[in-house]
Amino acid sequence: MAGVEAKIMQNPPPKTSPKSPLGAQICLRLLGAAASLSAALVTVTSKQTVCLYGAVIDAQYTYSSAFTFFAIANLVACAFSVVSLFAAGILARKCKGPNKYFFMFLHDLAVTTLLMAACAAATAIGLVAKFGNSHIGWMAICNDFGRFCDRIIVALTLSYLAFLVHLLLTVISANGSRGIHV
Repeated sequence: MAGVEAKIMQNPPPKTSPKSPLGAQICLRLLGAAASLSAALVTVTSKQTVCLYGAVIDAQYTYSSAFTFFAIANLVACAFSVVSLFAAGILARKCKGPNKYFFMFLHDLAVTTLLMAACAAATAIGLVAKFGNSHIGWMAICNDFGRFCDRIIVALTLSYLAFLVHLLLTVISANGSRGIHV
């Protein structure tokens, strides 16, 4: 028995580096910023012109307030993610203990909520564009504006990725503020 205790004392468990959670947060924040910026750029550059029944008709994101909100919300989320990169670095050096995670939790929660609202609004209008609404006379437009709708679907996918990344960051920050490190 004494031999086992001696071996355990000779090989202590490896210490976890305090920089690894910071490195994971930096990677996730960069991924979230890139996904939300990409979603905004794809949305802003989505435009299609078709000729229907002799009339030239445009489809672009500015024609829908939901898509405009979606693009702006993704730009704001990207900007906040970049700011949080610097804040995470500063808080990791200056603050000790779980209090440093509380401020990041509030920030991550705000960005997650903003992205969730933007994704929900754009998804709702996207479904109306795809399927229409016969009860109130709204026609589906994706049959005629396929390229525009496909680009919006790509933007939605990227924004949902950014939402999931920020949701994960929110969980990490919440656990960190409770003293639990993931």
